[in-house]
This record gives sequence, structure tokens and C-alpha cells, in this order.
Amino acid sequence: MASKRKEENRTEKRQKANGVILGAGEILEQKIPNTIEENYMPYAMSVILSRAIPEIDGFKPSHRKLLYTMYKMGLLNSARTKSANIVGQTMKLNPHGDGAIYETMVRLSRGYEALLHPFVDSKGNFGKSYSRDMAYAASRYTEAKLDKICTELFKDIDKDTVDFVDNYDSTLKEPTLLPASFPSVLVNANSGIAVGMASSICSFNLKEICETTVALICDSEHDIFSTLPAPDFIGGGQIIYNKEAFEQIYETGRGSFKVRSRYTYDKSENCIDITQIPQTTTCEVIIDKIIELVKQGKIKEISDIRDETGLDGLKITISLKRGVDPDKLMQRLFKMTTLEDSFACNFNVLIGGTPQVLGIRDLLDEWTAFRVECIKRRTYFDLQKKKDKLHLLRGLEKILLDIDKAIKIVRETKEENEVIPNLMIGFGIDEIQSEYIAEIKLRHLNQEYILKRTEEIRQLEADITELESILSSKSKIKSIIVKELKDIAEKYGEPRHSVILYIDDSELSIESEEVPDYAVNLFFTKEGYFKKITPLSLRMGGEQKLKEGDEVADVIEASNACDLLFFSDKCQVYKAKASDLSDTKASVLGDYIPAKLSMDEGETAIKMIVTKDYKGFLLFVFENGKVAKIPLEAYATKTNRKKLTAAYSDKCRLTDICYMESDCEYLLTASSGRMLLIHTGAISLKTTRNTIGVSAMTLKKGHRVRSVVKYSEDMPINPNRYRTRNLPAAGSMPSPDEAKDNQLTLI
Repeated sequence: MASKRKEENRTEKRQKANGVILGAGEILEQKIPNTIEENYMPYAMSVILSRAIPEIDGFKPSHRKLLYTMYKMGLLNSARTKSANIVGQTMKLNPHGDGAIYETMVRLSRGYEALLHPFVDSKGNFGKSYSRDMAYAASRYTEAKLDKICTELFKDIDKDTVDFVDNYDSTLKEPTLLPASFPSVLVNANSGIAVGMASSICSFNLKEICETTVALICDSEHDIFSTLPAPDFIGGGQIIYNKEAFEQIYETGRGSFKVRSRYTYDKSENCIDITQIPQTTTCEVIIDKIIELVKQGKIKEISDIRDETGLDGLKITISLKRGVDPDKLMQRLFKMTTLEDSFACNFNVLIGGTPQVLGIRDLLDEWTAFRVECIKRRTYFDLQKKKDKLHLLRGLEKILLDIDKAIKIVRETKEENEVIPNLMIGFGIDEIQSEYIAEIKLRHLNQEYILKRTEEIRQLEADITELESILSSKSKIKSIIVKELKDIAEKYGEPRHSVILYIDDSELSIESEEVPDYAVNLFFTKEGYFKKITPLSLRMGGEQKLKEGDEVADVIEASNACDLLFFSDKCQVYKAKASDLSDTKASVLGDYIPAKLSMDEGETAIKMIVTKDYKGFLLFVFENGKVAKIPLEAYATKTNRKKLTAAYSDKCRLTDICYMESDCEYLLTASSGRMLLIHTGAISLKTTRNTIGVSAMTLKKGHRVRSVVKYSEDMPINPNRYRTRNLPAAGSMPSPDEAKDNQLTLI
């Protein structure tokens, strides 16, 4: 009995270890990899394959289900119907709520203005893609039907051009792809976020895409840029042309480019009217940002801003103060707001159920292969239909010579089910032909009708020969695709909406705000506090207010237009403009630099360097006796980067950073008391910021370089005692007289 109970306990433990639930309240134990594989991976694959990533026809499943439902409702050539009706019918294919389906329909609509060639012809308030606050009306208030361009999406869909599968409850059939007769995947913008991957496809002009596809079909080495210079957006704007960026996008399918708003200046009203903005932003975001900049005092030329969007389209009006240059102001706004924004491209498309990031050439090649297959299937379908009809007419041809015989056979047959066999025997035709003849109406059993039908035989034979030649010739199939693309470009092509702006890098460097230039005194303390005080305020002020235990590390006379470089203890440098920091007084603590410049947690500023032209050198002296000499221009950047990593070497602790305009002498003092006078001309210049430098002072074990100061002739030392011809050197101990003069207090 006891052994049986032990065995039951062992079995229960094994079941628990294997994740078997024995009853209510039991703990289910599972290995994490198994849980992820069984629960998370199916979800991830479903999102990738059935939700977020478009396929080669240019549609996600939700788009395809909606458009196919509208097609089956007869909304291609009929009047509009209520959007709520369309949403309800789409639920038969798309097992989602009405809200999600209607949002999909809104984005595809003409009224929303998100697509170059909308697929839904809408009526009513469908909102606007360029506005966050202009919401679309409920589905019961709006109407829609398919736009004319959808004719090219569903062309020959009933001729077995694509595969059909069961819907979610196996009551209906739906297409896996739409036989789009133009590369819609690149014509309309599309984006989606899956699990572990995303897709972002910009839109291109339909006419240019069709011309490019035709050119690639005819010549695989065709220069794409000659027919497809840049993307095109329904919202217009100016695409800043950067050849390197577009070459990367066209080749790899990844990259980004900048889109700039378009504006006009109304001299009579002294205002700027912005009429086109980038696809990636909204007018509310732009207005909110400009208002914020005005409140912060960074923009002072604007007196009012308002949204005047109406029936004529988008319009943001900026009223200016007297004497303001509108072009210079817009250049600054391009820099500081999303009036100029980047569009990130990621041409991730499902090809045969596999996500692939493809360039333009590869994507159009894949679409051409897909379209070739559609044409083949359509041709085969037509061929079989004509062969079947020819077969029936050949049977009809055989009764042409003796119609009376056919009538006699039918009349003399006693039972109905024997009519077909008797006709087969009487004329030597098969069952299908006999069935066709037997179903002919009595009024058609005349010689004229039969002659007309049999005259079709010659035409059918010619058609069959042509169709068979198409199936056997890839070039003929491609010529059909080329003809269709040319027809579509002619029928639906539109001029470009977006203007291509060809400017060089010098023009891209946007003119910065004119900074008032006046003399200032800059103070930096050991604890990381900074003050900018004008000479007048400094003379009128009292003693410097400092945090308890803090002291001033650097006092520099400079100007308000200079740049400030704050080196941190984490080998990083933070850049700021002196004009960005407010003027203050001696009676305040000043700005705490780590907080002001958003330094990393636990990071502190240890040195301030002031420059206007980035000329001169920086000398990094490390505790191990190594010295690195770096040109200050190594810290200059063309862009307004606020933070540079790897500002200096992290191999050893830093003693100090010294700025020098030209080579000079510095006095190094070790913890042992030895001093060494080095000339920076003997230190080789390094261009790599985080170089460890060269050995300058040799140290005994346990000692370090304690301080470094610039040598001046008024120092109470004998300089020849500490100079050396070769580096590295150990230096010399101070003489008794120098020690008596308390030289060490200088260091």
C-alpha cells in the first residue's frame, strides 16, 4: 500500500514537471522557450503574414477584403451606398469590429487625401490625413463606392488569375491577391508595424512607375533615375533631392529623405501662407510647435498664427512683425519644426509568404513575375473556354447537313433519357455535344442559325492558335503587360504633386538665427555650475555666490556668440551656444550644466572649453604620464549635434584638459614631487579623439601625474632644471630654494 502511494506521488510530480494541470488552483510549470514558441510565435507570424505587411499586389489583408467586398456588392460601376452597409458586408470576410474596418476604408478614400490614387470614391466627411483634429464622420453618415482605378485591380479576377481561399468560417471565397494590372505596391503609400519588423513604402507617381516598369521589362539594365527621379506625395511639398540617399533607397529599399513644406508670402497682409506640408506631420503639430517656440522666445518675428484650412484645402497663416524677412524666418522654421520632415523608407513586402526588403528594381521585377503569372492564367482560362465552345460548335456542325434527322431522332425517342445516347449514335458525337444540341430551342433549329454558329468555328480556331502562341512565348506575355501599363498611364496618369528641389549641401545648412554679439565673462566651477555675466553686471555685482565647498575652476573673457564645450567624466563632450544660456548675476548659483545639457545619469562636467572658430589644440594629460594632443577642430560638426561620445581616452584617469592656441610649455607635477617641463611641439598631433596619446612623464610605481599648469616666466622656478631633450622623462625634484618659495602652492 505504501509503495503504491509513493508511485502515485512520483507520477504526480512528473505530471507537474511536464506542465499537466491536475485540478483547479494547480500551478502550471512550463519552460519559457516552449511558452514563447507555443503562444507568442503564432501571434507574431499572424501579425506579419495576415495584418501588417503588404503583399506584391500592394495591399494588406484588411484592404483586400474591403475592396473585394465592395466589388462583389457591385460598387464598381453603380451608385454609392452607405458606408455602414459596406462595413457590415465586409465583416463576412474580415472578423474585426466595424470601427477597424471603417478606419481602413477611410484611409483608402478620396476624401481623406492620403493616397495618390484613392481606391474608394467617397461622399461626406472622411476627415483629412494632414489634420489631427478633423475627425471623420460615423459610417452611417457617409457614402462610398469603388473608384474607377479599381477596374485595373479586379480586371479578369473571374478568369482564375489568382487563387481563392475560404473565409474564416468557410462560407465564402476570397482572393489571396488582387490581379492588379499596375504596380500599386509603389503607387500608393503604405506603412505597417508587425512583430520584430515594419514596413514603410513611399508613394510614386503612377505615370512614372508605369514608364519605369515598361523600361525595365524591355531592358533589365535600364537607369531607373531617368524615368523615376523621386517619390511623389498627394500632399505635394518639396522633396529635397539627395542623390546618395535616393540611390541607397532605390538599391536596398531602406533609407530616408527630406520633404519640405511649400509656402507663399502675401506682401499686402505681411503674412506667410503654408499650403503644403510633409506627409509625416499634421498642421496641428506644426502650429503647436511654433507657438511653443514663440513662448520660449526662440522665435520673435511672429505676431500670430492660425489654421485657415477650408474648402480650398490646407492653409496655415503666419502673421509677421514689421521688417521681418519671410524667407529667413522659414529657413529657421524648417530647421526647428516639422515643416521640414524626414520620410523613412523600409520597402518590406511579403513575397510568396516571406517578408523581404527589396529595392525598386527588385520590387518591380517581382511584380512583373507576378503579373506574368496572372496573364498566363488568364490566357489559359480563355483558351479552355474557347476550346470548349469550339468542341460544342463542331458537334453542331455535324447536324448541319441533316437537321431533319436530328428532329426525327428526338421525335421518335420514347424516353427523355435516351435522347442524348440516340443523338450520339446518330451523328457520331460525344455526350457534351449531344447535350448542347438537345438543349437548342425549337426556333433555332433552322439552317440560318446553325450556319451562323458554325461560322464562328474559323474565328475560334484563329483565337485558339493565338492564345496558344501567347502561352508558349514569354515575350508576347510581356508585350501584353507593356501595352496594359501604357494604357493605364495614359488613362489615369497625373502630373507630379511634389516638386523636386535640387540643392547642394551648402544650401541645406540652414541659416541660423543672428545672435547678438557682446562681451561676457564665463565662470565654471568644480561642481559643474556655469554663469554668463556681462562686464557691467560683474562690476556692479558683489562676491560670487557658490555652493558650499565649491570654487571657481575657470574664468574666461569671451563673447555671447562663442561655442561652449563641456567635457564630462564619462569621456563625452556636450556642446552648447553661449547665447543659449541666459545672462545672470554674481549673486546667483548659475546653471547646473549636467541638468541643463541633459547629461547621462551620474555624469558630471569637469572642464569647459570656449571657442569661436575651433582653432587651436587640446592637451589631455592622463595620470599615467601619457599626453594626447588633439586639434580642436576634431570636435567641430557640420550638424548641430549636442553630444559627442569618445571625446577622449578612457584607458586611464584624466588629470586635466588644457586649451592652447599654439604650442607652448606646460609644467607637469607628479605625486612624488617631481616636476617636468614639456614643450607641446614635441608631442605628435593625433586626429583620433579617443587616442591614449604618447608617454611624456615616467612615473614610479604607485605615483601619478597630479597637476598640469601652463608655464610662465614669472614662476619662481629654474626652468632649465625641469626641461629635457627627450620624452618620456622622469623630471626633477625641486631645489631647496624653490621648495622654500613654496612652489608647490602654484600647482
